[in-house]
Amino acid sequence: MNTRFYNARILPMETADGTVLEGELWVQGDRIALVGDPNGREPLAFDREIDCKGNLLLPGFKNAHTHSAMTFLRSFADDKPLHNWLHEDVFPMEAHLTGDDIYDLTKLAVLEYVSGGVTAAFDMYYHVERIAECACDTGFRFTICGAANDFGGTAESTKQDFELLNRFGPLVNCRIGFHAEYTTSEPLLRDLAALSQELHEPVFTHLSETAAEVDDCIRRTGMSPIAYLDSLGMFNYGGGGFHMVHPREGDLEIMKARGLYVCTNPASNVKLSSGVAPIETYYRENIPVAIGTDGPASNNCLDMFREMFLATGLQKLTVGAAAADPIRVLHSACSVGADMMGRSDCNCLKEGKQADVVMLDLHTPNMQPINNIAKNVVYSGSKANVALTMVAGKILYERGEYIFDVDPEAVYAKANEIITRIRRSEGR
Repeated sequence: MNTRFYNARILPMETADGTVLEGELWVQGDRIALVGDPNGREPLAFDREIDCKGNLLLPGFKNAHTHSAMTFLRSFADDKPLHNWLHEDVFPMEAHLTGDDIYDLTKLAVLEYVSGGVTAAFDMYYHVERIAECACDTGFRFTICGAANDFGGTAESTKQDFELLNRFGPLVNCRIGFHAEYTTSEPLLRDLAALSQELHEPVFTHLSETAAEVDDCIRRTGMSPIAYLDSLGMFNYGGGGFHMVHPREGDLEIMKARGLYVCTNPASNVKLSSGVAPIETYYRENIPVAIGTDGPASNNCLDMFREMFLATGLQKLTVGAAAADPIRVLHSACSVGADMMGRSDCNCLKEGKQADVVMLDLHTPNMQPINNIAKNVVYSGSKANVALTMVAGKILYERGEYIFDVDPEAVYAKANEIITRIRRSEGR
């Protein structure tokens, strides 16, 4: 399908300079065919032409760390620190999930993603083939991260998942990962590091999320989690850490030397009382920063607008008013996350890139007057401004309607059925 967007403001986000173009964006199949001035270009045979009426087109947000199927625990286990939350509530409830549950719960998350301008998610969970099937059935883009730990998963199963998912089709890819240093014994960590070196692939994990996690690793190994994992060869081919709230001395040098990414999750870290990641420090050190929501059990919503505001706002509170430039934060949310996920083909609006496009309605009180559009997206934008979400050239959401084969009410009913069943099984 070929689509023409015209009378548009366009924020390509190829760089973090906030440049806004005026003109058109053409989509041919699943690719962008033109951005900007169409003069001198031979028009395509368009299936649909959309008058943007001065609204803003930008690359979709990339939710660079989430656990989508944890929608079933939204507002169930709240107001506890991370360790208690995981061991008292999350792990026991998750033990009852089936593959079918994860498919249905992931579909609920997809509805929230596309209505909020998210076009891809870096998802870490179980029954990964069902997540991939959900991607194909909804048209949403998933990068799936391995989640091996001492409760389940091996280097061999991680390799099998990696090979399976990277053959699944263009909407799905896989990156090597494991849950966390504190849930994974050294023999398994060494096996995963060896797998990374065998495949020449980066590795991703929850990393330095709480001060207690870091202190415990230092007590056991004499090293911070980053230094310990690096000593095992885990990051020889790069990778990254989800959260990265509590780096210790020497960690930044390792991160720069290995080309590691940080994915900050400010809402989850605040809600779980884990702390505030030093995002401004990472920016100053040119360590690439992506943004994610974490799962809907700890956040509790999958809202990238809120994450962007917190990413800049918390730095201003802890560092100073000029910290965490909002345009750079927007670039983190749209572009750096795509690179972290191995999705550089959809990291900006540029000819030849994947047609992952979001239109934000500027004809709303919170977006007027138009002084600095890029900053206003971060400081004032909300999911209510999302007028259209396109993934791989297909419109999945437009002004309150889901444009794929889904019955939202049936999805909601299934989610409630799942949590009711599991609560009864747990006697809760």
